[in-house]
Amino acid sequence: MTAKPDQDRAPSGVLDKIRANPTGRLALKISVATLGAIVVAVGIVLIPFPGPGWAIVILGLAIWAIEFAWARHLLAFTKRHVQSWTHWIARQSWPVKCVVGLVSFVFVSAIVYFSVRFSLGIDLIDEGRQILG
Repeated sequence: MTAKPDQDRAPSGVLDKIRANPTGRLALKISVATLGAIVVAVGIVLIPFPGPGWAIVILGLAIWAIEFAWARHLLAFTKRHVQSWTHWIARQSWPVKCVVGLVSFVFVSAIVYFSVRFSLGIDLIDEGRQILG
């Protein structure tokens, strides 16, 4: 079964009814654009911190993909590259996986350290030394 060009949109009986009216179509575009922008902005703010920052950005992109073709293409591009990275990691030996994990841990630790240092003025290394020594 081949997909028609319009079938790459999410199934949307309700959305099709909204799009049938010019005012509804405009309101839907504005609503999707606004909600997607808010979610992407929150995700971008959360990227430096441990947690789902990038996942929230991708969620915002998925919201935009409801109405915007460029967002659907960017979401497909992102999905392809995340899957290729995941498959590459899965094919690697345990030592390579450990090195990638260690580098990721060091990177996230540095982000947390500098975020806490510059936003709260707390030096976590000094705090750790005081607790241990």
